[in-house]
Formats: sequence, structure tokens, C-alpha cells
Amino acid sequence: MSEPVILAIANQKGGVGKTTTAVNLGAALARKGKKTLIIDSDPQGNASTGLGIAADEREANLYAVLAGTTEASAAIRPTSQADLYILPANQDLAAMEIELVDAEARQFSFRDRLKDAAQDFDVVLIDCPPALGLLTLNGLAWADRVLVPLQAEFFALEGLAFLLRTLDRVKRGSNASLQLLGVVLTMYDGRNRLAQQVESDVRTHLRGRVFKTKIPRNVRLSEAPSHAQPIFDYDERSSGALAYAALSDEIATSLGL
Repeated sequence: MSEPVILAIANQKGGVGKTTTAVNLGAALARKGKKTLIIDSDPQGNASTGLGIAADEREANLYAVLAGTTEASAAIRPTSQADLYILPANQDLAAMEIELVDAEARQFSFRDRLKDAAQDFDVVLIDCPPALGLLTLNGLAWADRVLVPLQAEFFALEGLAFLLRTLDRVKRGSNASLQLLGVVLTMYDGRNRLAQQVESDVRTHLRGRVFKTKIPRNVRLSEAPSHAQPIFDYDERSSGALAYAALSDEIATSLGL
């Protein structure tokens, strides 16, 4: 098997659809026959919950792997969907932000602890927490590409500019091969004039690096995690499912999958 594609899904702003994108993009790629691993690196553990791993079933988790008490291969769990796996997280992971502060080569902990297990997969998606702390830095220092979910709202461009500066610093300091795969507009309402204006501005500023597919505001997308299912299992005919299927087509083409 060739080297996996490591894709970090990152935005320092919360509530923009990172976890929704990680879960449903992962499911869409798995449906294409790509063996896909989602790494839940957010202490809230929402990706784990959304894929059916209950909080009391996560003793083998990302924190334990980073702490060296569990092997990554033992912590990775299958999901209800073929070819889709998850390395779960729980609240313990919040302590890792503090524990990594004094660690040698702290930004490479993900890479060092996870790279061997990752070899079994075609794609690894890292669901980064909503902050530019050490957990996100670890994801960026290991990733080949970064996907940025962006909600079309007033402060979107300001936050995006800050994130792009951070990516540039990581590229110069820790990961020279890191590249922006692109921006995907999420929770998009085409009837909203502000959303239309933000889309126009983002596409102008990042010409060629904004995906054609937009993820709409969709009740079914919001409901699916409470049923511990990707959108394709919950309602494959919903606008959200159709959008993530289209996004996966664009991303697969971009990555040569």
C-alpha cells in the first residue's frame, strides 16, 4: 500500500462544521472504497460520538496513544460503515495540551505515535479542535494538506487570514510540505445576501482554492450525529448527503485518489 494522504481539517473558529465535514467526508471517501481513518483530536470527542463510539467505550483513545500507554493500532475502532475507522478522543485529551508544553519535539507527537498505524489506510482525516493550540499544531505538522471549513459570515475572512498566516508559519518551521488543499463553504444559505458576499470575497482572495461544492444548511446534517450515523446512513437523499458526496468527488480528484 502506498503512503496515506494525511488531511487536517482545521479552523480556529468553533461551530463552522469541522467535525461534520470530517465525519461525512470520511464516510463519502469510504464509500468510494478508500480505507479511511478519522483521528478525533478534539477533547470534546464529537466525531467519536457521531460515529457511534460511546463515551464509556473510549478507554483506548488518542490521549492514551500520545501518552504511550496504548498502541495506536489497538485504539483504532471500526465504525458501522465499511472502510471507515476512527481513533476516538475524550476529555482526557485536554490535559495533553499541558503535557506537551515541555515535551521534546512536541509538535511531532502525532506523527511519531500514529504514523505506523496510518500505513494501513488510504486517507487519514484529522479532526482538529477549534483552537490553534498544540493539538492542532500536531495535526498540521504531520499533514500533507489542510482543508478549511468556512462559514459564510461577517468575520470569516478575518479568521481565514489568521489561519493562513499560521499555516505559513508551520510550513516554514515544522512541515515544509504542508499545503492548503482548499476552503469549503459550510452551513451555506444562498438566500442570504451576506453569505453571497462572503463567498464572492473568499473566491476572489483565494482564487482556485475554494471548492465548487458548498455545504448547505440542512436539518438532516444536524440530526445525523444524534443517531450516531454519517449523513449517508441517516438520509442519503438529503441535500447534505448530496453535497458531501460532491465534495468527496472534488477532493478525491484533487488528491489523485
